[in-house]
Amino acid sequence: MKKIKRERILALQLIAMCLCIFSVVSLRAGDATSKILDVQWQTTNELSQRLNVIFILTDDQRFDEMGFMNPIIDTPNIDRLAREGVHFKNAFVTTALCSPSRATILTGQYMHNHGVVDNNAPPNPDSVFFPQYLQAAGYDTAFVGKWHMGEAASASRSLDDPQPGFDHWVSFAGQGHYYPTQLRNGLVNQLNINGEHVPQKGYITDELTDYALDYLSERPSDNPFFLYLSHKAVHANFSPAERHAEQYADRDIPIPASQADTDENYHGKPMWVKNQRNSWHGVDFPYHSSLDVQAYKMEYHRAMSAVDDSIGRLLAWLAENGYAENTIVMLMGDNGFLFGEHGLIDKRNAYEESMRVPLVAWGPSVLPESYKVDEIVANLDIAPTMLDIAGLKSPVQFEGQSLLPLARGMSVSDWRKELLYEYYWEFNFPSTPTTFALRTDDYKLIQYHGIWDTEELYDIKNDPKEMNNLVGDPQYLPIVAAMRQKLFQRLVNNQGQHVVPYTEKFSSGAVFRERDRSKAAEFPDRWLKKDSDPGLTNFFVPDHRRVKARKKAAEVKAGESN
Repeated sequence: MKKIKRERILALQLIAMCLCIFSVVSLRAGDATSKILDVQWQTTNELSQRLNVIFILTDDQRFDEMGFMNPIIDTPNIDRLAREGVHFKNAFVTTALCSPSRATILTGQYMHNHGVVDNNAPPNPDSVFFPQYLQAAGYDTAFVGKWHMGEAASASRSLDDPQPGFDHWVSFAGQGHYYPTQLRNGLVNQLNINGEHVPQKGYITDELTDYALDYLSERPSDNPFFLYLSHKAVHANFSPAERHAEQYADRDIPIPASQADTDENYHGKPMWVKNQRNSWHGVDFPYHSSLDVQAYKMEYHRAMSAVDDSIGRLLAWLAENGYAENTIVMLMGDNGFLFGEHGLIDKRNAYEESMRVPLVAWGPSVLPESYKVDEIVANLDIAPTMLDIAGLKSPVQFEGQSLLPLARGMSVSDWRKELLYEYYWEFNFPSTPTTFALRTDDYKLIQYHGIWDTEELYDIKNDPKEMNNLVGDPQYLPIVAAMRQKLFQRLVNNQGQHVVPYTEKFSSGAVFRERDRSKAAEFPDRWLKKDSDPGLTNFFVPDHRRVKARKKAAEVKAGESN
């Protein structure tokens, strides 16, 4: 029997090598179960000694939508993950949009390489999802929940078809529904269970958790498992479970200081930000309605409670069935969400509330308790982390790094010093421009493509709410120049090109404004000149020359003072 098992393992490893012609799956030698993840990050080739993984992805959960980060809400089970595990304080997505972010998680690549540039485009045909490597290495793999990639389905596939890398599949088309809903065809919305459609029966967060627990309880083998639980929650329109319908009724939701329509709040801000205020994604005309944004956020908090319940049920199952000591549980959001910050709602932009997400990891036998990681980490790092847990080397196309060394408190000398952010304009939501940003520990530079508008530079440490745009301050020119150069270098795709994707426009998009609410932004005062003003052609001067000239002038001034 043992011989058969060994032969099966060897066969699986050979399959993995064949699938990964670029030597992506290389199993590392190791020690006993107690040293599955020792300081050398080596693991045994025996399947029975590998860690299980549950990866939980939430939709639109912002970085502070956790009780230990926000005292207004109660998330005891998420708080437990952080208290007994690791909290990555500075976790980000490389694109604050559902499908591109999810594709980055699965492929370990930036959007300009994996090709999912909006919520409609499917992944590149040659994309390989990290669960495929786990599957080839002997893991049982399951996906339960929201897939949401390739909304523009072809005639040959459905929006909820099972995808490569998963032995077990439970999903639904598009965004799904919080509660069973009668569709235009008269049928109740469906779930796809391994290729067979069944009607949704109850509240989606609870039902997905039921399916996840059923899978864990009924797995046909003793192989290690990887479960990807992808919740619909907390995507708009937020609908809480009935048991949470009146939760927080005694609590007030504060209004962000930057929501007010004042000159102070918009000083130095791009024109598009002010203009978006009265639009689909702005507080003056949210979703083309008179929606109360703070009341809306209350529903968001309530919908989050069912996700917390779900995590509690999973942790209880692990404990009751003897899996708590050999399982890692990770929770992450696919992007953030604004509720009035800078007069905006939703996501897509490069502000902190949009691109910063929660990320916690729990593993009693592997990870330390109450540990905090300060380094900049991203959705880009999930794929290499999952392979590292399984003892597999990352393939060459992965652009992130494994989080495990950081989570274990190890010093990683070559960890990233900055993170690229990218978002490509969508015709259906035209008020948000194509955006490129570079985020370091100290600063964030944001550029906009194809529009007549200002860049943004923020001192993140001293201005975490991003209120004071420093891009026009001469003393920050060296920082701006250096970050501009780095940003351009990071945007090169895997073919060595700079390409701005463009997707088909097939409607007018969300172009409406409310007639009697906020008006269009005025042109920035610092750009208003007379033809007699000096320096009207200075824009021709390259950054490096301006930096050099400024440095020389400072030296001359210092010499004169001496």
